[in-house]
Amino acid sequence: MTRPPGKLLPLVAALLCGAVLAQTANPSAHSTTSAKPVVQAPSHGLLSTSTTSKRGEPSSTKQPIQPPAKPAVAKPPADDWNLTGHGKVLYLTFDDGPQHEWTPKVLAVLRKHHAQATFFVLGIQVAQFPELVTAERAAGHHVGNHTYDHKTLTTLPDAKIRQEIAMGVKSKCLRPPTGATNAKIQAIAASYHQRQVLWDVDTEDWEKPGTARVEHAIMSGARPGAIILMHDGGGNRSETVAALDQALTKLTKLGYTYRSLPC
Repeated sequence: MTRPPGKLLPLVAALLCGAVLAQTANPSAHSTTSAKPVVQAPSHGLLSTSTTSKRGEPSSTKQPIQPPAKPAVAKPPADDWNLTGHGKVLYLTFDDGPQHEWTPKVLAVLRKHHAQATFFVLGIQVAQFPELVTAERAAGHHVGNHTYDHKTLTTLPDAKIRQEIAMGVKSKCLRPPTGATNAKIQAIAASYHQRQVLWDVDTEDWEKPGTARVEHAIMSGARPGAIILMHDGGGNRSETVAALDQALTKLTKLGYTYRSLPC
């Protein structure tokens, strides 16, 4: 049945309005393309930051450039006893310590002049001041055995010689007190895997001859590979400390350096 024209127009208008409303509520229903979601990359500090170079081209930021590593300084092997084969090198040695007043002062002078040395210590002194031996080693110096109680080994029976060496500090080197030695003592030291080490220059600082004379002894005896004997224990060593400071100031200007013995 045909509807009267007057009623048909309102119906058509209602249908058209509904279609427009539906299109507004769902705008993508008739779209031929869909928008892609935006994905944000996780951030990891400098490694993920994008930068622009001076030329305007994008570039990724790398890790901060590290300064070039300093070349390693060649050190002689631990058992290198070719003491004269390293140029103008002196081997400073100190006996009879450690001692609570003078050993720290000797260490301070060595530190000031960037010098390495060897301390031949007494076991009886190490028992009293073990922290000073620790400080010597921590500063890069080497420690040698000067026996336990500074007995003259050549006057002792074999058993007592062994006791004096065995009760001394553990080391690869032995310096017999007063330098008194013989083939038997050298062989006993070797049985403890310790090399006997004497000296080339005796400053005689133990006699307290005055700062000038101790300094003169160091300067006059200085030559490549020389082992120089001084003391940080056994009495007042103010002359030794002063002479050491003055001599090292001059010797360094002459091109000398200072190493520990391979003890």
